[in-house]
Amino acid sequence: MLALETRYGRAAVVAALRAEAAALRNRMTGGATTADAAGAIEQGAAVRLARALSPSLRTVINATGVIVHTNLGRAPLSRRAAERAAALAARYTNLEYDLAEGARGRRDVHANHLNNNAAAALIVLAALAHGREVIVSRGELVEIGGGFRVPDVMAQSGAILREVGTTNRTRAADYAAAIGERTALILRVHPSNFRITGFTERPSLDELVALGRRFHLPVAEDLGSGWLGTGSDRPAAPGDEPVVSRSIEAGADVVMFSGDKLLGGPQAGIIAGSESAVSAIRTHPLMRALRVDKLTYAALEATLEDHVTGHAGATVPVARMMALTPDEIEPRANALADAAGAAGFDASVIDGASTIGGGSAPGSALPTRLVALSHPSLTAAAIAARLRAGEPPVIVRIENDRVLLDLRAVFEDEDDLLIAALRNLEGRT
Repeated sequence: MLALETRYGRAAVVAALRAEAAALRNRMTGGATTADAAGAIEQGAAVRLARALSPSLRTVINATGVIVHTNLGRAPLSRRAAERAAALAARYTNLEYDLAEGARGRRDVHANHLNNNAAAALIVLAALAHGREVIVSRGELVEIGGGFRVPDVMAQSGAILREVGTTNRTRAADYAAAIGERTALILRVHPSNFRITGFTERPSLDELVALGRRFHLPVAEDLGSGWLGTGSDRPAAPGDEPVVSRSIEAGADVVMFSGDKLLGGPQAGIIAGSESAVSAIRTHPLMRALRVDKLTYAALEATLEDHVTGHAGATVPVARMMALTPDEIEPRANALADAAGAAGFDASVIDGASTIGGGSAPGSALPTRLVALSHPSLTAAAIAARLRAGEPPVIVRIENDRVLLDLRAVFEDEDDLLIAALRNLEGRT
């Protein structure tokens, strides 16, 4: 009892004991008997406390093959980013303090970002186009994850949507024809979570920048996933993802992109661009309403440092997972299949495809090697449910009544945990 009180506190233990005593009385009224009522109450209270006070947010093993899995927390942070956030979490920081001046500073000097890319779009539109028109192609009025739609974000910002072109074809001339006295901004949105193929046309960013210069209008581009480009430390370009630096070099006044997804950092919306545009955004009241805390800044700063120093390919999990080849995955898959076979499963290693996920590069499949599992006495759904009930939970995918395990997004130090989960699966309900 003393151990329970030390761990959970006296008030919580007393409440749990009373609840268990009441539950035992009800069972005994119904005819149940017990030789050790006190022991049963104490044991029940321990179970009740453990359930009530166990954390809801837990680590899981992602064996789905989806790298940026929205339901599983999107991009896992690099070890350096996690350590940086942890180091700052338990201490005071110079979050809004200018060490050189000895006075209050700005938190956005650490990294100009908000809490997600939808928020970044919201504040850009509010700061640069409130009460005026923003020209957008009809083919770019997308809905992103969580039900956020470009027209809705625009309405919340106070900007007025001016649609041009058609769903599949929009030309620079369509933008030019829509420009008037009320026009404040030309907005280009990367359709990061879908593709239109066939009879299509879309003006280049260079064309829109030239148009903006001609009419003295700023041009903003929502880049979506935040692809920094191909380098010695980064994998090949996923699909036709735009490169952040190229958009800035092309003359976009403002670009917005996610801090997680392809960048591999914390969930954040990053805003970059010309000094005049960014200054106008920085002074907008929404900057305070949508600001993030020191942990996000710490993790983002560390992630960006890994990219700048050329270490991202080895240290940022998303970049490393994207770069894995089937040949690199296969030895681990073979070892897992052998262990599964020894545990009573019908296991084989087959060809398959991973996905980047998170709305990034839709249609871009990454070749991989999968472990396909079936069991003589368990359905695929039952196997998946029992794996989810383990510690840590294992998340898989099911195809053709087989459980498929993709090790692309499984950290190598989780392989033994995954093998143990398969070996212990029989005892779970």
